Amino acid sequence: MQTNTTYTSLVAVGDSFTEGMSDRLPDGSYRGWADLLAARMAARTPGFRYANLAVRGKLIGQIVAEQVDVAVAMQPDVITLVGGLNDTLRPKCDMVRVRSLLEEAVERLAPACKQLVLMRSPGRQGPVLERFRPRMEELFTCVDDLASRHGALVVDLYGAQSLGDPRMWDVDRLHLTGEGHRRVAEAVWQALGHAAEDTEWRTPMAPSAPPGWAARRTADVRFARQYLLPWIGRRLTGRSSGDGRLPKRPELLPYEEYRGPVE
Repeated sequence: MQTNTTYTSLVAVGDSFTEGMSDRLPDGSYRGWADLLAARMAARTPGFRYANLAVRGKLIGQIVAEQVDVAVAMQPDVITLVGGLNDTLRPKCDMVRVRSLLEEAVERLAPACKQLVLMRSPGRQGPVLERFRPRMEELFTCVDDLASRHGALVVDLYGAQSLGDPRMWDVDRLHLTGEGHRRVAEAVWQALGHAAEDTEWRTPMAPSAPPGWAARRTADVRFARQYLLPWIGRRLTGRSSGDGRLPKRPELLPYEEYRGPVE
């Protein structure tokens, strides 16, 4: 629904999905849907301010501990919160704790802004996801409930068939491509009440011939060597890809004044 609300600031809270992986720019930095959304909002609102506190690999407990109070102190017009999915992908996941922490985050963020935006994260099609799907859907049920109780918007990316297409996902099979991020930005843009710039963002890509057996095996080997084995190694040693990493836009500044560090 289109509204006449003018938003003058945006703070994005979360993990790698909101940081922008794998929408890589020529200088090596990541852009992502939140940056794209901020650029659109800045184009129509002079002096628009933006901060992105998201850091890859963060669990919901870390998001609450490290990002929520910072976002609250900024008192922006819009806050986006996407978190908890990394928890659901862990072999040992306490969903009661995840739901409790997500509720804590929403209860603190909702009063600190004009509009809180939550999401049902997109899910890539494939057999691996099936193991974790019940946890993911439990998380999304919690998101829906919290939104209804706290006046938050929910952007349903999980229900968008277009974002389930494997071609929308990077070779690591965990992060969206640039086109995927563009569609997410469009979805949030419309949810905030702006006129659609792409009415077909939910429309699936045109069918293509599936890759042959050899191509699939080559891709599987590359994925296992470059992404799966390092991911398993980090889990076994208690490390995260975000350890020691700072947010790319830690301050709420006019959009044009800060672009973030090069990766």
